[in-house]
Amino acid sequence: SVPKVKVGFNRMAFTFQSKIKTEKGLQPTSLESSVAEYIFELQNSSAELGELKPLHIISAKEVEVGKGKTAVVIFVPFGQIKAFRRLQVTLVAELEKKLSKHVVIIAQRKIIPNPGKNNTVRMQKRPKSRTVAAVHDAILEDVVFPGEITDKRMRQRVDGSRVYKAVLNNKDEQALESKLDTFAGVYLALTKKKIVVEFTPSPSPIDQ
Repeated sequence: SVPKVKVGFNRMAFTFQSKIKTEKGLQPTSLESSVAEYIFELQNSSAELGELKPLHIISAKEVEVGKGKTAVVIFVPFGQIKAFRRLQVTLVAELEKKLSKHVVIIAQRKIIPNPGKNNTVRMQKRPKSRTVAAVHDAILEDVVFPGEITDKRMRQRVDGSRVYKAVLNNKDEQALESKLDTFAGVYLALTKKKIVVEFTPSPSPIDQ
């Protein structure tokens, strides 16, 4: 007898694999395949997340965020980050249930190095959005989303090292308070910059 082919399974495998398009066609890791499969399941089981259908991820990786914990960072195409943000609160909550870890979604951005004064090759002027500072600022905004950054500061220590501080609007404190260490850990992993993330201090009774 002719063996039966599991058409439904093959179709599903193909479809969830289409949710990840790695750079240079690299084979997805087991984590990336899991994330892609979860996104595929969510877009087909939730009316709200149905808008995920035209979207895909580029990669995903686990990073250490301190205190023996890790978080999952998902990279998406720069041109799709606005669409992801419309769904991000619900999507992240659902992915965190499945992965049992904090999840952060980042747009894939490319830094163009400064050609320098000694570079003899005529180059097109580098866009400000591609400088190290601009990309790191954009990464920070992605990391803390949906938190809103109200202030950024940099302090130089006696030993010459720098520590950055990002202050978030306290309207999101209840939802994001448990993720402050994750935000700092992910930002450090992606930029090699130490940062303290906190909320705007509430006014004291005397100030009110």
